[in-house]
Amino acid sequence: MVLKEEQAKLAASSIGSIVNGSSSSNANESVAATVTVQVNTVEPKTISVQPLSFGSSLGENGEVKPKEGPKRCNSCNKRVGLTGFNCRCGNLFCAVHRYSDKHECPFDYRTAARDAIAKANPVVKAEKLDKI
Repeated sequence: MVLKEEQAKLAASSIGSIVNGSSSSNANESVAATVTVQVNTVEPKTISVQPLSFGSSLGENGEVKPKEGPKRCNSCNKRVGLTGFNCRCGNLFCAVHRYSDKHECPFDYRTAARDAIAKANPVVKAEKLDKI
């Protein structure tokens, strides 16, 4: 703590001499006083550390997470890395198998589109008018 205060005073004096262009003791003391105020306002915090087990990889809830290997195409098992394409069926595919007709996709695009159109365009009915 004392070492840090000394380093802060030295840094403040060098900054003060650079700013003022001269090494006056009044400027150094005022800068050092502001630095000591800043040092005194710092409060120590306690940090609790949990022991790590190096043998297994545990998640937040203590569950064992499987090691994630390289990303591969679900059809041809080719490594895709960052260029993989996620399909609506939930699988990852390469550039060749990314289209639904190339990997025999079980996702029903027709009903999904029908539902999206029905949701976006609700039926609008006007109120019946009274005939005079």
